[in-house]
Amino acid sequence: MLKANDTLFDASDHRLGNLDAPLWLLEYGDYEGPFYIQAEPLTRHLAKTYGGRMTFAFRHFTQAEIHPHAELAELAELAAEAAEAAAAQSRFWPMHARLFDRPHRLEPSVFAGCAASIGLDMLRFAGDLGDRVHTGPVQSHRLAGERMGVRATQTCFLSGSIVDISFGLQHLEAAIQRELVQA
Repeated sequence: MLKANDTLFDASDHRLGNLDAPLWLLEYGDYEGPFYIQAEPLTRHLAKTYGGRMTFAFRHFTQAEIHPHAELAELAELAAEAAEAAAAQSRFWPMHARLFDRPHRLEPSVFAGCAASIGLDMLRFAGDLGDRVHTGPVQSHRLAGERMGVRATQTCFLSGSIVDISFGLQHLEAAIQRELVQA
């Protein structure tokens, strides 16, 4: 079995948990996808519950083609860039959580509110978003996902194998438990 450090992870990946664990979960998601928004609380639970025994990684996979309006596609991309701007200030995971805890639809004022609430340097954050500094990492995540066969969010890979979650995320937790028993 591959360890998390032996996989295709790179410096742009956002990871939690035990980086030396034999079990790893790579998740592709986006901040505007309706299924992913519903699924995020369970994936947060999985990362917290199994974090000592596995590495959890997140990559952006914005999908312009699923959004009915170009504006929503742009906002999904900008939300991912806002998360990357927070990552540049070592605050990816708090921003990631805040983007899901928002009371309204994503928009630039919401990004700014989330950034302020987690204590980011607001001038740097606004400059990063205004200059689209983090477009490259967001696009890089999407391209890596496409190379791995990702077609939609939420898509999860457990230690290199895609997990079919079309029947619900409880299948992902069951797969994690099976892998832990085998490890």
